[in-house]
Amino acid sequence: MKKIKKVNVHEQVSKEIQNYIQQHNLKEGDKLPSVEELTQMFGVGRSSLRESIIYLEAINVVRVENGKGIFVSEDVDMYRFSGKFKIEKEKRFLLDILDVRRAMEGKAVELAALRITPTQIQLLEECTLEMKTLKENNQDTSSVDFSFHRTIIQSAANPVLESVFDSMVDLNQKFFIDPLGNKQLFDATYPYHFTIFEAIKARDPKKALEEYMKHMDCIEQSIQSV
Repeated sequence: MKKIKKVNVHEQVSKEIQNYIQQHNLKEGDKLPSVEELTQMFGVGRSSLRESIIYLEAINVVRVENGKGIFVSEDVDMYRFSGKFKIEKEKRFLLDILDVRRAMEGKAVELAALRITPTQIQLLEECTLEMKTLKENNQDTSSVDFSFHRTIIQSAANPVLESVFDSMVDLNQKFFIDPLGNKQLFDATYPYHFTIFEAIKARDPKKALEEYMKHMDCIEQSIQSV
C-alpha cells in the first residue's frame, strides 16, 4: 500500500481508503482500522485523515460511531465507486458543503461590507480584474476565484470565522478545482463576483448578501444540472 506523502491531501487519502475497502472486500457494517492505524498506514497526519473521513461520511461511504470506530456504510463494490453513482455522491457532497458556505460565507459577506479596509477593497478589486483578464484569454480562474472568496472572509475581520474557513479549505476547494470533472461548470457564476464586489465596496451589506445568494443559487443550479 502506497504512502501519502503530501499534507492536506484529503482527496488522495479518501481514494486510498476506498481502495482499502475494495482490496479487502469490506461490506456494509465492516469496521475499518482505527484512526491511529490509518494514519500510520497512509503516512498522514490526523488532520488530513479527519478531512478525508468527513468527506467519505458526507458521500455515504463510511459512517463514524463515537467510541466504536469507523464503519463501511454501504455495500461498496467497484460499480459504486465509478460512473453515475460516483457523480451523484459528489453532487450530494457539493450541495452539503454549499449549505455550509451559504451560512458561513453569507455572514462574512455582510460583515465585510461593514468592516472592509481600503487595502482589502483594493485586493478584492485586483481579484476581479485578474479574473476578467483570465476569462478574456480563456485561462483557468480557479486560483483567483478562491483568492476572491478568501479575501472576503479576511475582510469580515472575525478570527473565528476565518479559522473555520481555513479548517475547511480542502473541502471548499472542490468548488474551485475541476468540480465534477468540469472546469467550466460554474462559468455562469462569473458575473456575480463583480456585483458582490461592488456591493461590498459601497458598504451595502443587504445588497452584498443578496448578490452572494444569487451566486450560491447559480452554483446549486449548475450542480443539479449535471
